[in-house]
Amino acid sequence: MLASTGYGATSSSAPLSKLDFKRREPRPDDVQIDILYCGVCHSDLHTVRNEWGNTVYPVVPGHEIVGRVTAIGKEVTRFKEGNLVGVGCLVDSCQHCSSCAEGLEQYCENGFVGTYNGEEMHSGGMTYGGYSTNIVVRDKFVLHIPENLEPAGAAPLLCAGITTYSPLRQWRVEPGQKVGIVGLGGLGHMGIKLAHAMGAHVVLFTTSPGKREDAKRLGANDVVVSKNSSEMEAHRNSFDFILNTVAAPHPLDPFIELLKRDGTMTLVGAPASPHPSPQVFNLIMKRRRLAGSLIGGIAETQEMLDFCGERGIVSDIEIIRIQDINAAYDRMLKSDVKYRFVIDMASLKQ
Repeated sequence: MLASTGYGATSSSAPLSKLDFKRREPRPDDVQIDILYCGVCHSDLHTVRNEWGNTVYPVVPGHEIVGRVTAIGKEVTRFKEGNLVGVGCLVDSCQHCSSCAEGLEQYCENGFVGTYNGEEMHSGGMTYGGYSTNIVVRDKFVLHIPENLEPAGAAPLLCAGITTYSPLRQWRVEPGQKVGIVGLGGLGHMGIKLAHAMGAHVVLFTTSPGKREDAKRLGANDVVVSKNSSEMEAHRNSFDFILNTVAAPHPLDPFIELLKRDGTMTLVGAPASPHPSPQVFNLIMKRRRLAGSLIGGIAETQEMLDFCGERGIVSDIEIIRIQDINAAYDRMLKSDVKYRFVIDMASLKQ
């Protein structure tokens, strides 16, 4: 077994603390990675505190992982020692259902294996994530990180990046379209950057007037304060696509009414309790669509990384030590970060 050290939680009320644990020895199709950086996702906090009711303790979070390959199995051909690589939200899937066959492993009909708090398909043990020194992952689920990207800034692309890129691609955002991004946080700031890079006219919706300048810096063409009814009314029936990144329950109708005929609003935020139900007539009268999206498959995630590499896109981050992770969780709940915490895993050795 491979020795690993990380930070994890032993119960829903326990703070994250240092843990020693074992990972599997690399199999023939595995890649062993020394972790350099790991992003901090709101899903980490939900899982640590068992807010989704499915946490198995102890849990070691982290699914925005960037590191260097230190060993490969004998069947691995896509990677070699020293490669800069990433691991996102999933580390395995059945590989034989229709979704997997289409490269949509995130929708595996037999259940994908999460990077943490997931049940390994071969050993039956639980997976442990990237708040740790190393990780062993099946080669099909390892991604090449473009060497021109700053590794710490690239880490959140493995979740926040692909969570926003996938729906923008699925609903075919293209130059000249009008695209709304609801919420300016870890997901929203990536949505702005990516939609702008795709050539869209990007409008940010926020409840905070003070975010206007930062949104423009990130690539927004316009900013609408969603509490201002006159600002909202000015955009009625005009959007091709709206990406809603807000993870707190909120009324959806004010945004649905901004869609043009055949427009779509896609939800990627995951609130702990449901959104209020939208008015059906707001959908049927203009053939509008309300949709949801998870992350992307492995091929699409690599496509997103290459897209970002070609355009020099990374997340706006604040680097922290692993010892400060509990304080970072408290700050994250207050939206006190621009816009993603990333852990420098070298701090585990301090």
